[in-house]
Amino acid sequence: MDKQLDGFLNVNKPSGITSYDVIRFIKKIPGFNARIGHTGTLDPLASGVLVVCIGRATRKAGKFLAMEKEYLATLLLGITTDTDDIQGKILESSQVDPEAIDDQQIYETIYSFSGEIEQVPPNVSALRKQGVRLYKLHRQGKSVTPEPRKVFIHEIEVKKIEIPRIVFRVVCSRGTYVRALCRDIGKKLGYGAVQESLIRLRIGKFTIEDAVELKELNEKNLHKYIIPSSVV
Repeated sequence: MDKQLDGFLNVNKPSGITSYDVIRFIKKIPGFNARIGHTGTLDPLASGVLVVCIGRATRKAGKFLAMEKEYLATLLLGITTDTDDIQGKILESSQVDPEAIDDQQIYETIYSFSGEIEQVPPNVSALRKQGVRLYKLHRQGKSVTPEPRKVFIHEIEVKKIEIPRIVFRVVCSRGTYVRALCRDIGKKLGYGAVQESLIRLRIGKFTIEDAVELKELNEKNLHKYIIPSSVV
């Protein structure tokens, strides 16, 4: 690999690996020797758009923080966990009677989260408390509830209702936790709720339709998928 690498990779991160596992994979491609980083962590459970910065493009990573992000989320009613997603420790569970909750109530509840909302981030996240990541405090048995903060929901729409699951699409501002959104939607409906699955569809102009599958990247084709840093 003799060309100077510089630009962005729009990678479709598979579920089940960390965002840094994506970086590790790319760094192991024979001949790869450039600076590299990503523009925003996706939880291991989540899949979808992960923009990777290479070479001088790493200087522009901060610009992605302000960009809109679009997700497709599956919310599961009837469960409360310590992480607000399906992979956490179950704190409470209950049966959800499909007859006790109608579609109109679901639509009105979800659409009520449009615009500026106050959100308490999950107790387990990459946020810091006195310099320590919350997920590290959680592992030490020192779970801390973060302070609420304002985030903005630009668009939110119901895509499918199959109680106890609700699938919705959301376009949101920086700092928004979809896990917390699932938790709060469930609470407003009168149930515990967790995020069962999450797909990031878009960051700014980088879409999942244009993303490359991680396993497809190799020494011969890496250059083909690199997007010039001038696009940002």
